[in-house]
Amino acid sequence: MKHYNFNIMNRRSFLSTAGKAGIAAALASITNVPMILKQALAEGTIGSGKKVLFIWLRFGNDALNSVIPIEDTAYAPNRPTLGIPKDPIVGTNPNYYSTATGAADFFPSGAGSTYGSYPYAIRAGNGFAALHPSLRFLAPVYNAGELALIHRVAYPRQSRSHFDSQNYWENGNPNNNLSKDGIFYRTILESGLAGNGVTGVTIQSALPLIMRGSQFALTNLTDPLRYNLLGVPSPNADGKADSSMFAGNATGYAPKLSRDMLFQQYTSLQSTLNAFASIDFTENGNIYQDDTKTDGDSDWDPIDVNGAALPGSDSSKGYFLFPTSADKNGGWRRGAGTNVNGNKYVVNPNHQGFFYNIKAAALVLNKTSAIIAGTEIGGFDTHGTQGQLTGSHPDLQRVIGWALYGLRKYFTLHPQNVSWNNLTVVTLSEFGRTTIENTDRGTDHAEAGAMFVAGGNVKGLVRSASGSGLFNCDPNEAGLSQSLRWVEGGAGSMFGASTRYLSRNTDFRSVLGEVIRKHLGATQPQLNRIIPGYALAGENLLAGGTSSVDGKAIRGELGIL
Repeated sequence: MKHYNFNIMNRRSFLSTAGKAGIAAALASITNVPMILKQALAEGTIGSGKKVLFIWLRFGNDALNSVIPIEDTAYAPNRPTLGIPKDPIVGTNPNYYSTATGAADFFPSGAGSTYGSYPYAIRAGNGFAALHPSLRFLAPVYNAGELALIHRVAYPRQSRSHFDSQNYWENGNPNNNLSKDGIFYRTILESGLAGNGVTGVTIQSALPLIMRGSQFALTNLTDPLRYNLLGVPSPNADGKADSSMFAGNATGYAPKLSRDMLFQQYTSLQSTLNAFASIDFTENGNIYQDDTKTDGDSDWDPIDVNGAALPGSDSSKGYFLFPTSADKNGGWRRGAGTNVNGNKYVVNPNHQGFFYNIKAAALVLNKTSAIIAGTEIGGFDTHGTQGQLTGSHPDLQRVIGWALYGLRKYFTLHPQNVSWNNLTVVTLSEFGRTTIENTDRGTDHAEAGAMFVAGGNVKGLVRSASGSGLFNCDPNEAGLSQSLRWVEGGAGSMFGASTRYLSRNTDFRSVLGEVIRKHLGATQPQLNRIIPGYALAGENLLAGGTSSVDGKAIRGELGIL
């Protein structure tokens, strides 16, 4: 019986196929091209050290109460219970917003409440928009020029179905449910590194579509401390399993359908297990603290209920960057025994599990060869009792604010395989919420929303062409034509889609496309394959123009990188 070894290939068959379709098409379609050859032939520089961490805000974040058009006359009347009040302090306190610097407020609170003591919208520096006060820890990232707040993001012929819209964001093909390969899956495929060690990882209940595809499998861990892949435990914990896998992969197999993918997956499995086994995902391994006394809080203690110091903690430093337990959740602990202050939690304790996952995603990017990692948080379907200053939606926004703040500090203070300057963090959410609050004091499915893009090389405040880190929420935005600027009032941008919803002026694919090309290093032809809309002139995802799909004017890529 004829046996097949994965590292041997019929040269004539490869050249024949490649000659017919071109090398690029061959890389995208032939599963029996060895991965080392795919990497050698790949275009661009994907996998050369730049990485992406994505966070899915599942079920539609209310962007109008995240990045708030506070000066729009239509905002407050249409949100009688949810609307956030304007800040009455104007230039009287040096700790607050200054028109001279254009920076966002980062108000002090010291040993008091970490979030709840400030009842006003945080001015974002452009004279029109503001942040919800629960997002206050975005201010340091924003003021450093390392955060882009991008409003009015959607896609043409927007679906208001959670599941359809999530599919379109993940497959990069709006209104196409037949496309089953994800944007980030195709990104890794184009790198030529697929199946060669750890390339893409998610930490959540199941592998999301954005990382799924037909030619190789990426990795999802529901719990990095209890993982096994294909039922095989960590090789580092079981030498016999490791030896068996290694020996099995060298054994010849009879020709069969998808044999190359099976060999590839076996090798990838072994390298993945070994990489994860070397990372300390345990609670005791969560030793990452702020380098300064967070929030000006000098009274908290990194100790447990018995007064013992938490493993690896330093009482001279600030809060833990990943609040995975009560004792690591902000400045809650004030001393031994029951001396605690619940107002000093940085996030609602119900969301500590998310930070367990985001910590794992950060560790994977920092300690392995992974190019892309991500996780998700649900709960944004706020049809009722959404909450104004406190409640379910403000609690979720605390998660966004602290996650970006903590990730910036972690990758700045503890860089290994990636630093903050080589990382881009991006949030996704399938749509925004209605401009008008409903009778249940919540908001319903709508159209355009907001994306947060952060990283050491992001062009935000001062560093962007307009000088602002806030895009698409300013009637006087510099460098933007009048047709694309925010329009105020009851007939303006907040009612520009179907006369009911916030209208888009930026396609989410343009944001992800800029990240994939300018940050990860894809060539334009690669990007055209990763996000097919880039190859269609009428979509105008690169330079902007009028969308051929629905006739809407869009601005194209924003220049955030």
